[in-house]
Order: sequence, then C-alpha cells, then structure tokens
Amino acid sequence: MEHTPVFCTIVPPHVLDRIARNQDSALAGPSRRTLEQDAAQRTRRRLTTVIGAFPVAGAEPSEQPQRTIGDAGHGEDLPGVKVRGEGDAPLADATVNRAYDGLGATFELYLTAYGRHSIDDAGLPLDATVHYGRDYNNAFWNGEQMVFGDGDGELFLDFTLPVDVIGHELTHGVTQYTANLDYFGQSGALNESVSDVFGSLIKQYALGQTADQADWLIGAGLLAPRVTGAALRSMKAPGTAYDDDVLGKDPQPGHMDGYVRTSRDNGGVHINSGIPNRAFYLAATALGGHAWDRAGRIWYDALTGGGLSPRADFAEFARATVAAAAARYGEAEEHAAVADAWSQVGIATPAAGGSELPRQAPAPEGAQPPVQG
Repeated sequence: MEHTPVFCTIVPPHVLDRIARNQDSALAGPSRRTLEQDAAQRTRRRLTTVIGAFPVAGAEPSEQPQRTIGDAGHGEDLPGVKVRGEGDAPLADATVNRAYDGLGATFELYLTAYGRHSIDDAGLPLDATVHYGRDYNNAFWNGEQMVFGDGDGELFLDFTLPVDVIGHELTHGVTQYTANLDYFGQSGALNESVSDVFGSLIKQYALGQTADQADWLIGAGLLAPRVTGAALRSMKAPGTAYDDDVLGKDPQPGHMDGYVRTSRDNGGVHINSGIPNRAFYLAATALGGHAWDRAGRIWYDALTGGGLSPRADFAEFARATVAAAAARYGEAEEHAAVADAWSQVGIATPAAGGSELPRQAPAPEGAQPPVQG
C-alpha cells in the first residue's frame, strides 16, 4: 500500500477561522499567523506528495522507542536544534519533557496493548519539535514528525500539556501506515475519529483509568482559563466541549440525524468525526473495564486488518468493527456491544438489523486530492 504523506492539525480550521475574524487583534493575530503557517505546511506536503517523500531511516523493531526532541526556538525551521535524545535526562524545559514523555506513552500503549512497534510497526524513530512559531495555536503531524506550538496564552496553552493531543497526532501516522484513509468526507472523519479514539486510550492507559473513570475529552487542559469550555472535543457528548464567545460553540453531532454536509474542512472531517467517536464511547462503556483491551482491540483490528478501502465510509467501518469483534471474540457480548453502539448513532449493521446507510459519493472527477488539516 502507498502511504500518502499527510499534514494534520489538532485544532480544527473552523475554530481558527472564527478566532481570526475577531475584532480584537490580540486574539485574532496569533490564529491568523497559525492559519498562514498551516497553509505553508500543507503546500510543502503537496510538493512532497508530487515528488515523492524522502525515505525515513528506521530502526530495528525493539521494545524501546527512539525519541528525539528538537527546539525550533519560535522559528519555523524543522526539526530545530536537538535538545533531548533517547535515554537523556530530563531538562529544565517542561515542554521538552512533556513531548518526550508523550511520545513514550504513545509507543507504550501501541506496543503493550497491540504488539505494534512504533508508528509503522517497524521501529520508526519518533521525532518531535517544540516551541514552533510565535504564539502558534496548533500541533501537527506532517507525515514524518510531531510539531508543537506554545499557544498564545489567551485562548490556547502549551500544546504538549494534553497527552491525548500527542497520541492523536501520532495515530494519524498509524493510519497513514495501515488503512491510509482518504482525508475527505466520511473517510476523513473516520481518520480524525481513529486519532481521537487512540489519543483517548493513550491518556487512559497512562492514567490507569477504566472506561467509566475516563473523561472522554480530547484536549482537556489545552484551553486557557478565559475560554468557556472543557476541551476541543467530547467523545461522550459531541457538541458540548465548548461554548465560547470567541471560539463559538462545538459543532460536532453525535448522531447521523445531525450529520453536517459542507465543502469546508475537507467535507467536515473535524465535525462529523463526533459520530464514530460516540460509537466508540458507547461500545467501550458497555463493555467496561479498560477501554484499550476489548473495544480498543476491535478498533485496532479493523484499522489494521487490511479490509478497509481508503474511501471507507461510516457504514463500511462499522461493518469492519462488527466483523473484527466476531473474529476475535465470537458472537458474544463484544459483538453485540459494537453493533448496538453503531445503531445508537444511527448507523445500522447486519448484526444490528435494519438497512445500512448509502455509501458516500466519490470525490468529483479531476478534483485535487485533499490534504489533511
């Protein structure tokens, strides 16, 4: 399978767009610059897609990650100056240490729970750059490494603070090396949702939480105190993560009845991901215990099993998870819990009965391939 280079950010473009239009230049300025920097990164990824990505030297698969943290010094050159390597002692810079630990937490979850050796399952080194840009309001995976901004301090804090943000972005790399889901429409929303799912599981694993103990929030602790909100997204209750005068109201639906049809954000990938997010939450809480065990294993099997098409829609992914549950556990409670979870968000599967949703239409003929953001 060809692994398409990607550029994917944690803060959705629609949030930054709204902030950038604010009349207060102190609030709008950082988000305008962030949008400009993100656009430049997307252009670089398109060029890489056209000319071909340079090969990344890997390491032999091992039980230990190979981490390198660079410091951009508030510039935009990547990877920046190396400040911490694998096995090095912590620094006085807490941002560097959080990035290092977050890469390790992600590696550990994938290795311990699923036997996966790094992002590509072949020992890919984990690289990250901190202190990127000036008041940069985002974090991203560019197809090769992680990059973290410090936030503007007014609306967003340091992007290394939530470990699930780190896990989310690195999981885009896992998807890149497995199902390689197209970043448009429902397949793009699934791409985002899978990253939220495993980002949340990485946080839960690090904290030792069961499904009923988890907050199921993505990016809790990232929003500055002046913002009325708890996080960027809620898997438990999509649409309730924030409701703020500057950021606006969380637009995510949690059911197909609220599915948003839009040409923006590559067909609403950051918005409609709330639907499969809630399906995973429902399956995980119905099964109980540690969510990375049974529910997470089923989602991982579906993602990596080789049966998904790059343009998979919600119905196809739902069928894949139901099939994965049956293959691993038989037609037991896991199978029923997964089928029921999809049914509760308006997506019928053969196991749940009823008619299935129609497949999404293909991208227009001749359209430029979308790039993740």
